[in-house]
This record gives sequence, C-alpha cells and structure tokens, in this order.
Amino acid sequence: MPGHEPNSPFADEVVAGVLAHMNGDHADDSLVICKALGDRPDATAAVMTGFDDRVAIFDVTVPEGVVEMRFDWDRPIKDRTDVRMAVVAMFRDAQARLGITPA
Repeated sequence: MPGHEPNSPFADEVVAGVLAHMNGDHADDSLVICKALGDRPDATAAVMTGFDDRVAIFDVTVPEGVVEMRFDWDRPIKDRTDVRMAVVAMFRDAQARLGITPA
C-alpha cells in the first residue's frame, strides 16, 4: 500500500485515514511544515504520502519538480493519537520558524 512503510506498526486503514485527513483537511499545514522544516520556502504544494513510527513522509512540489521529504517525529509514535500530536508539534515548530502567529 502506498504510504505504508515496510515494518510499519500501523494498520493499512490507520495509514489511509491519516493520509486522507492530512491531504484533505490540512494540505496547507503540510506545505508550512515542508517549507520550514525542509528549508524549501519555494515549495508550492505538499502531500503527505506516508509515515511510520519514526518519520513523516511528504512529496513536495518545488521549482525543479517533486521531491520527497522525510521528517523525524519528535517523540515515539505508537498509535493514531500519537501521530496527531506529533504532526501538530511539527506544524507549530514550522509556524514558529516562519514567524507565523498561530490562529
């Protein structure tokens, strides 16, 4: 399954649910994460393509094409709740780096 990393502790339906939520409801947040944490202020789009207990994975559109970015989680991830908390932490860090005031 795309997005399901080898040896991932997450069931296919959990991965699919998280990816659908991130790409459907939080595409702009993913772009903020990739611009700041991936040091690509020129990014124009980001799609979360996968994750496991160690990393979040995005395909990011930049002027030269699409590049993959992987970001380590800031904590051990063992369930869907952990994923949500870690993505929020990543987003808040990205906002701070870009000087964006949280809404």
